[in-house]
Amino acid sequence: MSRTERAALADRVRRGNLTIAPGVFDMVSARIADRAGFDALYMSGYGISASHLGLPDAGMATYSEMVGRASAICSGTSTALIADADTGFGGLLNVDRTVKGYEAAGVSAIQLEDQEFPKKCGHAEGRTVVPMSDMVTKIEVALDARTDENFLIIARTDARTTLGIDEAITRGNTYAAAGADVVFIESPENLDEFRRIAETVEAPLMANLVEGGFSPIINRELLEELGFAIAISPVTALLSTAALLQSVYRHLHEHGTSNGLAHDIMAIGEMHNLMGFDDVWEFDEKWGDR
Repeated sequence: MSRTERAALADRVRRGNLTIAPGVFDMVSARIADRAGFDALYMSGYGISASHLGLPDAGMATYSEMVGRASAICSGTSTALIADADTGFGGLLNVDRTVKGYEAAGVSAIQLEDQEFPKKCGHAEGRTVVPMSDMVTKIEVALDARTDENFLIIARTDARTTLGIDEAITRGNTYAAAGADVVFIESPENLDEFRRIAETVEAPLMANLVEGGFSPIINRELLEELGFAIAISPVTALLSTAALLQSVYRHLHEHGTSNGLAHDIMAIGEMHNLMGFDDVWEFDEKWGDR
């Protein structure tokens, strides 16, 4: 990812053009999504916690682990990356470090939330939020820490589930007034709430589409009609991959080989290409006999 992709994403968001960003959770998913033609990818905290650590998305992934994954994804892809940064991994000094680190890693937009630490997945029960003023200060620190104005600050509120939609909308507008580039009201529970958010929050908006979560899955045309700027599908690929892996391992356990698998598998040559073996062979051709 280059500053060009970052600027292009910022321009799309500011103009209100809907950006669809699929969740990526490791380098295989990132490379495949990168080739699919999206305008942005989304590094899911849930996905990184699951794939990298084998742990729930409950505030256990550290700054170093998350920024390391973000750096790897940015280094191996050319699509703008929106990256989850949880609550900023600590106090205000941690928020400052997180914003600077994510920006240096090549991320195009960082998502910060107003949950109390340790945070939880946005579609899990038991989430609590910090005072609104604390999140406003966090946004101000984030804005001051970035060096590129096209590095977008996404302010997420998790107030809907425990405090109601009115409080969530109030927080959304307050975070926009504090300077957040994008407002993300997590887990509205029906279409009417999505409409209220779109009609009353004065900022570019992000929608989170989680299969089996608290919110309905809204189609692209309606999201565009409502005026959302970003729609993420953070765990669609992860859940699909997990289901497929269950099927594959069950088959191998029952049959001992891949013969008779019910689905196609990627050709090894295509996987070689995806992982960059063409560059290895070109290097060997140039330097191998010296």
